[in-house]
Amino acid sequence: MEVYCTRPNCPRPINHFADLDDVTTLKTTQQKYCISCGMPLLLDGRYVPTQLLGKGGFGAAFLARDRRIPGMRSCVVKQFQPAGNLTPTQLQLAQQLFEREAEVLAQIGNEHEQIPDLFAFFPVSVSSLPPGKQEQFFYLVQEYIDGQNLEEELLQEGKFSEIGVTQILTEILPVLTFIHEKGIIHRDIKPSNIMRRRDGKLFLLDFGAVKQVANVPGASTASTGIYSLGFAPPEQMSGNQVFPSTVLYALAVTVINLLTGLEASRLFDSYTNQWKWRTQVTVNDRLADILDKMLLPAASQRFQSAAEVLQALSPPAPSVIPTASLPHIHTPPSVPQGQNIQPHPSTQPPAPIPQPPPKPIPVQPKFATWELLAGAAFSGFQGALIAIALFSLLKNPIITLAISVVILSGLIFAQTQRW
Repeated sequence: MEVYCTRPNCPRPINHFADLDDVTTLKTTQQKYCISCGMPLLLDGRYVPTQLLGKGGFGAAFLARDRRIPGMRSCVVKQFQPAGNLTPTQLQLAQQLFEREAEVLAQIGNEHEQIPDLFAFFPVSVSSLPPGKQEQFFYLVQEYIDGQNLEEELLQEGKFSEIGVTQILTEILPVLTFIHEKGIIHRDIKPSNIMRRRDGKLFLLDFGAVKQVANVPGASTASTGIYSLGFAPPEQMSGNQVFPSTVLYALAVTVINLLTGLEASRLFDSYTNQWKWRTQVTVNDRLADILDKMLLPAASQRFQSAAEVLQALSPPAPSVIPTASLPHIHTPPSVPQGQNIQPHPSTQPPAPIPQPPPKPIPVQPKFATWELLAGAAFSGFQGALIAIALFSLLKNPIITLAISVVILSGLIFAQTQRW
């Protein structure tokens, strides 16, 4: 069995242990260590990393198996691993973001089926490489969603259809409504953070850049500058307060990115400070107007909640006839229990006899002069050809004339019926 080392910059992270191919041994073995760097491989004594899924600015994600669960279910192990030379303040902020993701998943992951569940959160302390110092790594274990994110779908299958993006909106907006009601704002909506499981269900990922909204007057709600360039609205890029409409802006950018297949930077005109995307695709005007409102530069001008967008996407309700305009219907008095009173036949209205709808009377359009002349020329030419052909076969002028007249009459009748 191959076990992946999670230490950053490990020279040979893939380790092979033949004895772990046996399930019984895998469940009962003691700790295993990386052959190259000595890093503990069985995280928290139970999670066995088997594959690197990807790396980001603040960490790496690994596919792992939980050997303490029957069937050894798959899970995702995310390691806090800030890239680059960060200042102590930046490092502390990054660690807070990672811990916040664990807190948010613990709070809402088990309450909504489209948000991954949190399984564990723990630190691991090891000797540094080269030795001499202690290093501490933080790990978050969450539910594994087997599928593709929307960015991968776009690369593999091309631009999304109007039906496709509408389905994405109707599935993700209720998730946003749920987390907004919890006082949580996801500040990094983009195609790579929306995952489609193999059965088609969409999941919202990466809660490391969330914002807890304090409902306390005077509380600081300034943004910490965590966002994806091109998807963030002006108030977020300038480090100001973020709102639910901030998330709706990023969701709209995600949708037009999927519709056009173009990067956000190619769809935004910095000279006019407007989005120029409608010329790239053909979509329903109603959907286009909704997206344009979500993309307005001022947060106050956009939809103020995900529920408002859902309502705008819903088809208009059919008109209802006011009760006052309905004819009065007489309600007979109630009959005492035990009495069987038959109404008089004259008081019962006769049942209406359904009448079939009248058949439309076809109206034959008038012939134009050129149609008459063309029809006469055609009939005369065809009649002559038919007569010559029949005479050459039958050698009898009377029979030839009779048959020709019948055929010519049929041609003329067909023309009058516009056949």
